[in-house]
Amino acid sequence: MRAKGAEMPGKDCVKVAVRVRPFNKRERDAGSHCIISMASSTITIQDPRNSQSPRSFCFDYAYWSHSGFTRDRSGLYVPEEPGGRYADQGSVFQDLGEGILENALQGYNATLLAYGQTGSGKSYSMVGYGPNKGLVPTLCDRLFQAIRANQDSRQCQVFFSMLEIYNEQVVDLLSRGSRSPGGLRVREEQQRGFYVEGLRRVPCDSAPQVEQLMEQGTRIRTTATTHMNANSSRSHMLIIFQLKQIFSKESITKQSNINLVDLAGSERQRVSGSEADRLKEGTAINLSLTTLGNVISALADVAVGKKVVHIPYRDSVLTKLLQSALGGNSRTVMIAALSPADICYEESISTLRYAERAKRIQNRAVVNESPTERLVKELKAENARLLQRLSRLGQEGRRAEDETKELRRLLTHNELQIRAIQTLWEQHLQEALKDWEQQYATITQERRMMQMHPYILNINEDTQLSGVVKLFIQEGEWDIGLSDSSPRSISVRGLGIQERHAVFINVQRRVYLTPLAGSKVIVNGTPISQKTELQHLDRLILGSNSTYLFIGYPSERGGDDWSRYDYDYFQSELAAAEGIHLHSLCDSSAVPSQTDPSLLAVFYDYIKLMPMVAEANQMSQELHKGVEFKLEIKNLALSDSKGHDLEKDITVRVTSLENKQVWLWSKAKFVNRKFLMEELYQQHHMEQKREGAARAPMPRDRDPFWDPLEPLLLGSAHLWLQSLAFRIALEEQLEVLGSEGTEEAILQAQLLPCSPTGLTLGEDDILIDPSELLGRRLDFQLVLDQCCGLRWVKQARNRGVQIGFRMFDSAQPLYTPAVWHNVNPLLDQRVHFTSLHTSQGLLEHLQTSALVLELWGLQGK
Repeated sequence: MRAKGAEMPGKDCVKVAVRVRPFNKRERDAGSHCIISMASSTITIQDPRNSQSPRSFCFDYAYWSHSGFTRDRSGLYVPEEPGGRYADQGSVFQDLGEGILENALQGYNATLLAYGQTGSGKSYSMVGYGPNKGLVPTLCDRLFQAIRANQDSRQCQVFFSMLEIYNEQVVDLLSRGSRSPGGLRVREEQQRGFYVEGLRRVPCDSAPQVEQLMEQGTRIRTTATTHMNANSSRSHMLIIFQLKQIFSKESITKQSNINLVDLAGSERQRVSGSEADRLKEGTAINLSLTTLGNVISALADVAVGKKVVHIPYRDSVLTKLLQSALGGNSRTVMIAALSPADICYEESISTLRYAERAKRIQNRAVVNESPTERLVKELKAENARLLQRLSRLGQEGRRAEDETKELRRLLTHNELQIRAIQTLWEQHLQEALKDWEQQYATITQERRMMQMHPYILNINEDTQLSGVVKLFIQEGEWDIGLSDSSPRSISVRGLGIQERHAVFINVQRRVYLTPLAGSKVIVNGTPISQKTELQHLDRLILGSNSTYLFIGYPSERGGDDWSRYDYDYFQSELAAAEGIHLHSLCDSSAVPSQTDPSLLAVFYDYIKLMPMVAEANQMSQELHKGVEFKLEIKNLALSDSKGHDLEKDITVRVTSLENKQVWLWSKAKFVNRKFLMEELYQQHHMEQKREGAARAPMPRDRDPFWDPLEPLLLGSAHLWLQSLAFRIALEEQLEVLGSEGTEEAILQAQLLPCSPTGLTLGEDDILIDPSELLGRRLDFQLVLDQCCGLRWVKQARNRGVQIGFRMFDSAQPLYTPAVWHNVNPLLDQRVHFTSLHTSQGLLEHLQTSALVLELWGLQGK
């Protein structure tokens, strides 16, 4: 069922568990192969491109949750056979959760870190869904069971906190009040170490209460990500239980923190662009995760005896808060979640290497004891002595007046200390009880409304945040938008949402949606501009990317399976409306199991980036940047010199609307630049709130919307070389095709076999057998006459072009001189090539390959 490794040397080493999940829908559609195997505590991963080089890793625990399971009547996933290798949620808790709970009850700090790429199964292991409860809810249940079982020997107090870290900002997920700009501050004290100032701690006395608090936190997290234009997969979530145990007989208090950390997705970012961009990419996409890796690497070096001068805890908010968990006073467990699919190899091998370093870290955990109760007893005893002394002084008369004042001052001071210690918990409990009653009333009201009215349900890229927000559409007319000033308004937040964005009309048990002027509303993948009747399970997108599922009246619902309308479904529907779907990338006759995994990856990259591009366009519009972003599929219609398809990828075309300047950004570059755009956007709105302060324009070299101008590859044409093997002249009119198959130009080119002096050979020099060239000298000329119908220059006359090409084994490409401002420029270029001794390799190249002529676009400044 699960594999457990040998005990690590040193009782406080970070323990590491690895869990392999089943294939998801994307991977099944791609016909993915499992590249991970498991034997005991050893994980082996196979590089799909090199079957001869498997890598093996050994951990404390290894969980096989990929196959060998079934679903019972209650919905639990269990092993198909008793004693099977499948590791269910219960077995994971037995190994990891039990140890965390036991350590906390003993007075140790305990930490659980969940690490892995987005979609690798972190949230399932941590939270779970339905009856398959994860580590957090199960730990919560067992904690309160243990408290009830030991209530005769100790008094226990549990405080619950929940926070999120995004872009180095801390958001309190239990605080529904207004947030301070920049989030909560992280401070440091000598005794406490790093802590979050003002973080709400809610006292709890039952597991259902914690469950409701987590639901509230998830709702606030959903709203916060919308407000900040953030993606929850790029944020860290921390759940903190503070357990205080008072042992009356020993007069000892033990206090321990249980930190449960769901780390941000660990996607590997491929470096691209200038050196400046590399520096941005290394920090901007997720400073916390990068710093965590640096801390783990440094601590792993310390553990093996290397001299490490500095451990960079202070470089990020996350590592500050986890200082005790990594190399400090905590017993720590990391669970690394893996996809088993071949298309996720790079991310999986990266996760395994990360986990391997983490297991070397050694902590110094101690029991956190404090003599709080002893202090109370001592204060009471001292007060009794003070009262006796006061009584005697009263009999001695006025001589002892000064001493009496001092004794009364000490008595008052002690009483205040005792009262503070004894009443703090009761005050917290009363506050929590009031808050609990409000939450319960809200939940009850929401459930009643669901049975009476239609509503829209939020759909989020993070499945844990989907279905959290329900906006009810009661009878009558309702405005939906940013404004909540009207009693008949439904307030929503998000990029591109107007003050009054659209109107819902619920009349005679029918619901209509009407966009208002200038508002973007999409229903089932198609933009609408007039009153539209909604049907049960229609998909709505408001603004740039606020996605909702429409749920009709209860009589319309039936037994529908709503789960298939996930975030990918919305984006796939949008892509299909643009003409992009799997059939457009693959042979439509291919069955899903035969679909090229690389093409499927490109398709899912496309639908993943679509909402990000929409958001970037909205930010550009609101910030008056005059820049437009558009997704393209790189190399969709292009091939190499052998005629083989080039590897396809996603690029983003960035166009200045004012002067038509164009940039092409890689996927990784766009993702990182968008992160910087979000920072700029948030800063802009914060400054707008400060008395409408005007800001100076950002310099171009620091503006994430702009880049230095560079030549752009517009397309290519193939001039096949086979005629040269027979010494036959060739004259062609070549169609230059763009990356997506558009005709960029017509190129007139010639291949002319010639003498060493450049004289063109005649018919008498034609060869019947190309092998006659072997060992002999070969001369020919490439003539580029004219380029006609340049689409690039038609769009903006201040542009130019040049042709680039590389012959056979040339180290560097050659380029023609630039020609400017002409749609049909004369090139009139002639290049002479010579091979003194024609080799077999060159002859085969001539017979089987083409000269790839690349059309490069140049831009005026």
